[in-house]
Amino acid sequence: MAAAASSIDRSGALEITQRLTEICGPPFARFAGPADEVAGRAARWVAVPGGPHAAAEVLRLAAAHDLTVVPRGAGTKIDWGAAPEQVDILLDTGRLAGIGHEPVGAAAAEVGAGTPLRAVQATLERTGQRLAVDAPSPGATLGGVLAAGEAGPLRHRHGTPCDQLVGVRYLTAEGELVSAGGGAPGLDLARLLCGSQGALGVLVSATLRVQPVPAMRLWVSRPVWTPLEVNDLVRTILAAHLDPSAVELDLAASGPRPRRPIDPADPSAAARARHPSMAGRARVPSRAGSLVVLLEGGPADVVERAERLVSVLDGDATVTHSPPTWWRRYPFGPGDTALRIEVPITDLHAAVYALRDAAGAPVPVRGSAGLGVVHAALPGTLPADRVASIVAAVRGVLLARRGRCVVLSAPPPVRRAVDLWGELTGLPRLRAAKEHLDPHHRLAPGRLPGGG
Repeated sequence: MAAAASSIDRSGALEITQRLTEICGPPFARFAGPADEVAGRAARWVAVPGGPHAAAEVLRLAAAHDLTVVPRGAGTKIDWGAAPEQVDILLDTGRLAGIGHEPVGAAAAEVGAGTPLRAVQATLERTGQRLAVDAPSPGATLGGVLAAGEAGPLRHRHGTPCDQLVGVRYLTAEGELVSAGGGAPGLDLARLLCGSQGALGVLVSATLRVQPVPAMRLWVSRPVWTPLEVNDLVRTILAAHLDPSAVELDLAASGPRPRRPIDPADPSAAARARHPSMAGRARVPSRAGSLVVLLEGGPADVVERAERLVSVLDGDATVTHSPPTWWRRYPFGPGDTALRIEVPITDLHAAVYALRDAAGAPVPVRGSAGLGVVHAALPGTLPADRVASIVAAVRGVLLARRGRCVVLSAPPPVRRAVDLWGELTGLPRLRAAKEHLDPHHRLAPGRLPGGG
């Protein structure tokens, strides 16, 4: 474990500051300010290296003085995950940016870790291409998206950004530059950087698959009231083989509406009658939620698939050329406790009902219903022990269904009271990678899922 920052005397601190300034340049190295923190843990220095070699020098300096380093992109998810045990140097990746010069129409593009995702998309669109990456965080860098394991609606068809990696360059804690993929070995190990919160390596660049921008995009929306209704509709959509690019859900959290008599002809109502435990869940939002399907491709094909989808949804379905306002937005805000629930799609309704039952009221839920990956928000005003009991109840339901509930971010009292990750099947592999890449635990100590 690295020595505490307080053990560095004034002359030592000035020496480190001077050395960081030499490595990064006078405007790009400084003592940290009030805003330079990671999940509430304050940093001591901020370094913004101008390239991979300078970043490696920062890491070697940290190793020589037994200092910890935490990478930071745009900071859009800096409060996700556990607070690091210590932050000596906050390594800002903002200058590790840019897009490699690839031939027009190339199947992949190399992107600097500090490049804002929207800048990547704007550049690629000029050549009629895109990354199938649509992470919800506004202003996020590609490195931040990968480090947080973030994905948006397009994951339904194209997988997560990590799934689309074909090459990676990253720095180990000792400052060694490693290239993986593209003919070099080690891509499987490098993929573990995804979701590691910067605790395994400092991402320098990533090479991802690119694809042509679709000629047409249509969003087909249908109002929904209950998780069980969503379950029935998702199964219907997937069975129709319409090749959707995304199947997204937005469930309201407003107060209850009056219950209606059970209609035997209504499949959802009939199912509730067969399952009394579900029938007893009377808190149905007074505002309808939405189930929205994105279709992409050639104009004639997309229009034909949209017409078929409207007919199979058999409800008040509408077709638009633009997404709903909530598309690519999380249901939580600053100060909330943010949850991510992952469960087989056949059990998503059970997970949402469990969350509602434990919370005692409808909870806003949004995400990829077609994959069983959704996000939910609990008010930041809830006491920590109450949040802990809700999370434990949901995990109890998910355990038998091969699902999991992760606390992405939360107020400090909740962080201290709740196990953020729950059951982690890949924990031994993560810890082995940590010992291999960062044996002295200098990179974001404590940030790795499961600790470490």
